[in-house]
Amino acid sequence: MNLTAELLAPDIAELVQEGAFSEVRNALHGLPAADVADILATLEPSQAALAFRFMPRDAAADSFSYLAPELQERLINDLGAEGSVRVIEAMSADDRARLLDELPESVAERLVASLSPQTRASTQAILGYPPRTVGRLMTPDYLKVKADWTVAQALDHIRRHGRDAETINVVYVVDESGKLIDDLRLRQVFLADPAAKIEDLMNRNFVALKADMPQEEAVQLMARYDRTALPVIDSRGNLIGIVTADDVADVAQQEFTEDIQKVGGMAALEENFAQASVQSLVKKRAPWLALLFVSELLTSNTLRFFDDEIQKVVVLSIFVPAIISSGGNSGSQSSTLVIRALATGEVVMKDWWRVIRRELVVAVMLGLIIGSLGFLRVSLWGLMGWWKETHTDAAGKVIVDSSVQDHYLRLAAAISISLIGVVLWGSVMGALLPFGLKKMKLDPAGSSTPFVATLVDVTGIIIYFTVAIVILKGTLL
Repeated sequence: MNLTAELLAPDIAELVQEGAFSEVRNALHGLPAADVADILATLEPSQAALAFRFMPRDAAADSFSYLAPELQERLINDLGAEGSVRVIEAMSADDRARLLDELPESVAERLVASLSPQTRASTQAILGYPPRTVGRLMTPDYLKVKADWTVAQALDHIRRHGRDAETINVVYVVDESGKLIDDLRLRQVFLADPAAKIEDLMNRNFVALKADMPQEEAVQLMARYDRTALPVIDSRGNLIGIVTADDVADVAQQEFTEDIQKVGGMAALEENFAQASVQSLVKKRAPWLALLFVSELLTSNTLRFFDDEIQKVVVLSIFVPAIISSGGNSGSQSSTLVIRALATGEVVMKDWWRVIRRELVVAVMLGLIIGSLGFLRVSLWGLMGWWKETHTDAAGKVIVDSSVQDHYLRLAAAISISLIGVVLWGSVMGALLPFGLKKMKLDPAGSSTPFVATLVDVTGIIIYFTVAIVILKGTLL
């Protein structure tokens, strides 16, 4: 809520309580719809319903579309059949379809049955497309002209019908059968000779979305071509609606939120975090947490396999957390970068080898940096003589064990080479896993940070102790 809305909210609440609805109407007039929604959201649903009744029809519909789904449902109940239909009828077709899709089925069916035949038909047409497709985003409120019209005819048409359109920045040219043949910026039409034909302005170079296309692709195309709106066509190429930038922005935010949640090692929430119930949060997080816990048990089993080496050289166990966390961290970095690049379209499946080759170079450099730090740390302790161990035997005699101190350079080499190998392996696996999931038609975000870290933990231990056995054999082992 911005400062203006925050300051007005208490006054609006007081006016509603006093029944001064004409003053409420005047106070809300001219405010952005999003701010009006924020103000009304601070009221009790019954009070908000009263305010909606006295707001202009179009203003009420615009503000209603900004409310949270839970509050929308409560307001529909409080507004009653007549009041709720009045608001919903005035909403844009895409916002109306989104609202009905989120309402309980019984409530949605009752409202749809109460809509006018024309509104009901356009709404059901949108709801007829599969969820999360472009068809669910589109609105049928757009401007279309014919190629054989003059510019003067087109401008007259825009003046008469532009008020009902979602946007007038772009007009769409269709043939006699309704097939899209071009789109024109309003600026082109406005500045052209009134006597010129629309076809004289056309270059037939346009971008269109298909109604059954995933919504994520609409986000990418809108960003790629820097458009405020894109036309939507059916399988025959007929123009059936448009998708605007504000709708695509909502999808982009939703997709980004879901990816972040999946990267965090959980299933994506179906509602806002603030409105999510305890049961919903547990349901979304528990399966992944349990899976990751069971996976981490493999780490314990792997450590048990190298139990003899750990008993001979206890100091090896000191570096286990550092070794596996380095691999997990490098893998998580790679995975996050590739997941985001795939989501934004910066890279596609055919780029997988180019990405892996570059990641190999990066991983080697990172491994050398981390490995050098590991070598420096072990060597520094050796130079200071800190690797000597003392313990007391059964007779109380103090015994000094200098075996590690005598071979600290070998230990430093083992730690350093292990770090290089683990960082290299983690980075490659983190970059490769999202491509693998994408190839299997799964969400790359499923290769989440905790999942990659768990996978690399097990292999990191194997790499570490294998290197240690090779380098320390005949000395400490």
